Amino acid sequence: MAARRLAWVTGAGSGIGRALAERLGQTGWRVAVSARTQADLDSLAVPGVIYPFVLDVTDNAAVAATVAQITKEMGDIDLVVLGAGIYEPIMAQGFDRDAFARTLDVNVMGTVNCLNAIMPAMIGRRDGHIAVMASVAGFVGLPGASAYGASKAALNVMAEALEPDLERHNVRISIINPGFVDTPLTRKNDFPMPFLITTDAAVDAIMRGLERPRFEIIFPWQMAVAMKLLALLPHRLRLTITRRMVR
Repeated sequence: MAARRLAWVTGAGSGIGRALAERLGQTGWRVAVSARTQADLDSLAVPGVIYPFVLDVTDNAAVAATVAQITKEMGDIDLVVLGAGIYEPIMAQGFDRDAFARTLDVNVMGTVNCLNAIMPAMIGRRDGHIAVMASVAGFVGLPGASAYGASKAALNVMAEALEPDLERHNVRISIINPGFVDTPLTRKNDFPMPFLITTDAAVDAIMRGLERPRFEIIFPWQMAVAMKLLALLPHRLRLTITRRMVR
C-alpha cells in the first residue's frame, strides 16, 4: 500500500494554519505541524495523522534541523504550507521600529528560512508543492499595516520571482492571499472588516486552490476584486481613499 502524502504546515498553532492542518488530516494526509508553543501543538496532534514539531521559524538552524527530522521520521514532504506570521498595527504616530523588524523577521525571513530548508530536496527529486501565506494587504499600502503589508508584498514578489525557475524543476509554488478571516490575528483590528469570512470558509478556498494548477489562491472574491481594483488606481485617487481609513 502506498504511503499517504505528507504535508508540513507552519503557523499551525492557531487560525488558518491550525484549521488547514486539521482539514488536511481529515482528507487523508499525514501532517507535520509547527508552531512556537508546545501546548498549541499538543492539542492539535492526532496519533498517526498530525505530528507536532515545535519550531520558531526565525531560527534558521532550527528550521533546517526540523525539516531534517521530519524527513527522517516521516519521509519526503510533498506539500509545505508556510503560514507562520504575525501582525502588529503600526502608525506614523508612535512608529515602532522593533515591531516593524519583528514583523519582517517572522513573516519574510521565517518564510525564507523554510524555503531554504525545503526547496533543495524538492528540486532534487523534481516533485513537491510550496504554498506561501501572504495577504491582500500586500497589494496596497493601508493605514496601520505598514509593516504587515510590506511583509506580504515581499512574499508576493518573492513567490512570483521563484515560480518560473521552480516550474522548470517540476516544483509548484502557490501564493495564498486571504482577505479578512476571523482569526486571533484579525481580532486585533478595531475597525470594520469588509467581507469577513470564517476560518472554515478560508480553508475551503485554500483546499480548492491547492488542487488546481493556479499560482494565486485569493479569497473571498469580493475582497479580491476590491483590492485588485484599488491597486490599479493612480496614487492620487488611491490615497484619497486610504486617507479616509485613518482613525
